[in-house]
Amino acid sequence: MAIPVIDFSKLEGKERAETLARIANGCQEWGFFQLVNHGIPVELLERVKKVCSECYRLRAEGFKASKPVQMLNKLVEEEGDASDAERLDNVDWEDVFLLQDDNEWPANPPEFRETMKEYREELRKLAEKVMEVMDENLGFEKGSIRNSFSGNGEHQPFFGTKVSHYPPCPRLDMVNGLRAHTDAGGVILLFQDDQVGGLQILKDGQWIDVQPVANAIVINTGDQIEVLSNGRYKSVWHRVLTTSDGNRRSIASFYNPSLKATIAPGTNKDDSATELYPKYVFGDYMDVYVKQKFLAKEPRFAAVRAV
Repeated sequence: MAIPVIDFSKLEGKERAETLARIANGCQEWGFFQLVNHGIPVELLERVKKVCSECYRLRAEGFKASKPVQMLNKLVEEEGDASDAERLDNVDWEDVFLLQDDNEWPANPPEFRETMKEYREELRKLAEKVMEVMDENLGFEKGSIRNSFSGNGEHQPFFGTKVSHYPPCPRLDMVNGLRAHTDAGGVILLFQDDQVGGLQILKDGQWIDVQPVANAIVINTGDQIEVLSNGRYKSVWHRVLTTSDGNRRSIASFYNPSLKATIAPGTNKDDSATELYPKYVFGDYMDVYVKQKFLAKEPRFAAVRAV
């Protein structure tokens, strides 16, 4: 099995209906799919790869002194001759920082800020196009998902970019790159390493590799899309494995509701289905999520139902 790879440019041609159906299948059956010919210039993607890799090079010494490295070193020292190695189940082998419109960004390399600002604007536009496709496939009015995220324009949706690197790990048996979880928010757009793999999704009880595809943008649906679609689209468990060689780069952008936005199953004119999810304020959901990120999502929905 392979994650669907979809030519986004075909939405504009005679294959529009087929492309819409393929995206619907990606949302319904996989929760993940890859877009090629998505409109983001390859030249910009190359610059993004360059500045993010250079940024990590400047941060690499800091990772060597980080909590995951210290904890793994201690565990290896204590292991001795034990036949069953313990695992670090409460940390991730990841160097990470977050970019938002209003937070502090790395000052070096000098091209980082300009490049990533340009990239984020392109990703924001792509996210909104993808949400409009979801609207159409779900039978919603155009702009419905975006309006839900903004409280019908009263609030600004959250848009953040997580820049991660997963350095080579000396003990793959002891630590994960990123522990299995579903994403809390809306639409996630990932520009992953096209050389070093490691990202996997859980489908039908089996972990499936998200194969590296050059210059593709990986789309996955978060918990809030599952709610808005009343379960037609699912957020999917995914994880990152550690590797012994290769430094995996991962740049994930999150188009999420405002913390003040009210989220509830959407409806279309033909929809008479029972609502399977509660109505709640997204900030309340995030209060639960930060404590339960690596646990099953169903109790999170139950918790906000009780708020």
